Parts: sequence; structure tokens; C-alpha cells
Amino acid sequence: MDIAAWLHSLGMQQYDQAFRDNAIDAAILPELTADDLRELGVSLVGHRRKLLAAIAVLRRDLDPALETKGVPPVAERRQLTVMFCDLVGSTALAARLDPEDLRDVIAAYHRVIAEVIARFGGFVARYMGDGVLTYFGYPQAHEDDAEQAVRAALAAVEAIRELPISERLQARIGLATGLAVVGDLIGSGAAQEQAVVGETPNLAARLQALAEPGAIVIAESTRRLVGTLFNYQSLGEVEVKGLPAPLRAYRVVGESRVESRFEALAQARPRWLAGLRKSSCCDADGRRQKPVPAAWC
Repeated sequence: MDIAAWLHSLGMQQYDQAFRDNAIDAAILPELTADDLRELGVSLVGHRRKLLAAIAVLRRDLDPALETKGVPPVAERRQLTVMFCDLVGSTALAARLDPEDLRDVIAAYHRVIAEVIARFGGFVARYMGDGVLTYFGYPQAHEDDAEQAVRAALAAVEAIRELPISERLQARIGLATGLAVVGDLIGSGAAQEQAVVGETPNLAARLQALAEPGAIVIAESTRRLVGTLFNYQSLGEVEVKGLPAPLRAYRVVGESRVESRFEALAQARPRWLAGLRKSSCCDADGRRQKPVPAAWC
């Protein structure tokens, strides 16, 4: 990795010599902290935040074990919650702003998205102009990936709205959860990235297109996993381009005031495992057979 080129891409080329003088290389860069940046002479808070956000993306983009061994990643099936975030009115912004001003606006938007996604354990997979594709459940999977994705979406909408810049920005976000095959490399050279194959990313992008400015729309697949942790407005069955049948979608209104997170999520869980007959849980009198857990019956 070319540290000088990386700094230049962030508009931070003035720190190139400091990084060189302190032997900051590709192995050290992802481990830098705010205190390290201060010692390197990055005195401005805005510059430190920008560098830390970019470093957070690097941490999730690099797999040191694979790089050191030179072994290509193995494709695997994963359940992912995919977030697609799009900036509202970007075409009008491009027509109204000077290109350099527009670049600064888009950079601020990308920076705040990266900070929010990193805070909630997501992985920024790709920047596509004013669109941002994010995965929850890759490269690290957690049992609450869907929940964290919805929380990240709520935080991102608010953070984008409150950006301290001259233009008032709004985003629209779509979320979907499903199985995907992830890990195959596409492209070549520096442009390589890990592909995700499946309908989930496309569905998230389609749902984003249905959202109003400042709104978050989620698929039924995500809604089932997060239970009553959030308040929703049902959009009914919506037509989604590329899918043979309508699907149910919901607008996330905000977090609910549930007293018990366990109870909120328990409502979304099946009463017995898929493929397991209830008769195998209970005997003829309805008493639970050991050692089957009560939650399955």
C-alpha cells in the first residue's frame, strides 16, 4: 500500500513527511489511534476525524492473515444485512455547486457514513458516487447484525442531516437481510474487491429507491429479525423491480420503548425450529419431552 497515495486521496498530503519520518507503513497504519495522530502532528480535530474514519474503513477492508499468507479468500455462504444509502438531490447539487465545493460535500457525506458504520460494526463495501453499500455480518458475523444495521441507519440519517456544512443534506436508506455468497474477488490489481452474489444487495438498493428523503425502508426479512425493538409504518406489499412478486416493506420510524430487549426479540423468533414437528417436542398429553428446550415448543 502506498501511504503517500492514500494520504493524497484524502486530501491529507501535508502529513506525508511526518508519516515517513515516523516509519508508518501499511502494517502500522490500520493500528493508529487519535493519540498517535496527535504525535504525528495532526493538530486539527477535523483532520484527525477524517483520518480516523478512513483508518476504520481500512481495518475492515484488510484481512492481515490473508495478505501475509498470500491465500485468496474462499467464497462462503453468509447471512448478511445489507444497507444501501443514497444522497437525496445529488444531481441538483452537482448543477448548483462548483466541482470543488461538490467534492467537499460528497467527502463530508462519505466521512460521516464511514464513522457511523464503523461505530455499529458494519463494513463499507463500496462507494458509488453518492451511493454507499454496506454489509452487516461480513467480515465478522454477530447475532445482532440486523439490529445494529437498523440502528446505524437511524444514526446515519440524523448525522447526515446535521452535517455542519453550507448545504442541508438528506439521505434515503434501504435494508434487506438474506443469504449471499461472499468472498470471490472481482476486478484486478488495486481495483479488486470481494463480491457478494445474491439478491439481498439489489433488494436493499430497490427499497432505498422507495424511501422518502430522510426515511429508512426495510424488508420483511429484516423486520422479522429485529422484532419490536423499533417502531414501524407498514408500507404494505410493494412492487420491486426484478422480483416476480410483491413483498412486504416497512418504514422505520424510530426506536421503540420496550422494557425488555429479550421479549422484543423473542416475538420475532419461531416457536420451534424449521423442519422440527411439534409432535417431536411434546407427547400426546402436551407435556414437553426432554431434552427439547421449552422455547422450541
